[in-house]
Parts: sequence; structure tokens; C-alpha cells
Amino acid sequence: MKLVILDYGAGNVKSVQFACKRLGFDAVISNNAEVLKRADKVIFPGVGEASSAMKKLKGKQLDHVIKNLEQPVLGICLGMQLMCRYTEEGTTQGLGIFDVSVKKFAPTVKVPHIGWNTISGLKTSLFKGVSEASYVYLVHSFYAEKSNETTALTTYGVDYSSALQKANFFGVQFHPEKSGDVGELILNNFLTL
Repeated sequence: MKLVILDYGAGNVKSVQFACKRLGFDAVISNNAEVLKRADKVIFPGVGEASSAMKKLKGKQLDHVIKNLEQPVLGICLGMQLMCRYTEEGTTQGLGIFDVSVKKFAPTVKVPHIGWNTISGLKTSLFKGVSEASYVYLVHSFYAEKSNETTALTTYGVDYSSALQKANFFGVQFHPEKSGDVGELILNNFLTL
């Protein structure tokens, strides 16, 4: 299997690559459109601020490439948020893969939301073997609203989408590469789809 981790200058690509390696999968790190198109699976990580990350994607013309991929794609954290229609972070238009808006947490909760929290309402094969209310690791100040594409929920002041799925596109708000055994199971489920 040819596994590619998208490197556009806004992702924790090495930790994702190491997590894949621990599961027995070698991953290539690339921002080359042809390499991405030929991949069997693509991981789209992200750390940082949405508007600058989107500018980096557009600067490399990767916004169109990602939207048109037909193989399984997994967006992680900011990667998932950029796959949404719009984010309040920097008033940024996203890729529009998920018909969801990304909102800033209300001032009634501490941001960023850092640490362990539970996922529930688990749907799709991404969560095969994962127990309801399993703990995952999160670091974020913005959240994807609930929608018909929601496949897992987390509560932090509000119920929000901690996972989304539409066709071949999957997204998780949490970091599977930092979420212990549960994260490894979820990542392995994606890699063996």
C-alpha cells in the first residue's frame, strides 16, 4: 500500500509518520500533487492557524487536488477543519468537503481545549472495536458543528463533531497519533479500510 502524509508546512507530519510506522505501515511525506493522486491512502494532518494553513494549501495548488482525491483521506485536527465549508478562525473558506462550519468555543470554557476527552455516538468503520466514551487527546480552540456527517461527538461546553465522514473523506478533531491504544486502533482502522 502506498500511504502518503500531506506536508504543506502546517502539520505534525513526523509524529503521524512514526505512528503509522509503529502499526507496520511505511508512509511517504509529500506535497507533490502526482504523488498524492497515486497514493492508496492520504493523511492530511494540521497544526496551527486556519487562514495561514489555507494560504499554504492554495499556494501549492493543493486545495483542488485534495477535493478531487478518490482514495480514502483522513484529515486530523486542523486538517479536518480545513475540509469543512468555513471556519471562523481567520474568517476562512475551507475546502467544502464537509458541509459544516467551524466555530470558536464560547468564552465560558477555557481555550484551547487541551487534554483528554471522550468520544461518543461512534459511527462508521473508523471506530470498529472502539468503545463508547473512549478517551482521545485534543488540542484546539475551534470546533466543527454537529451535522449529518458527524460520526463521533465530544462535549466541551457544547456537543461538537469530533469526527466527520463523507464518501471517501474522514476527519477527526483529536490526534490519533497521541491518543494511546484507542488512537492506534482508529488509525489502524483507517489504514486497513
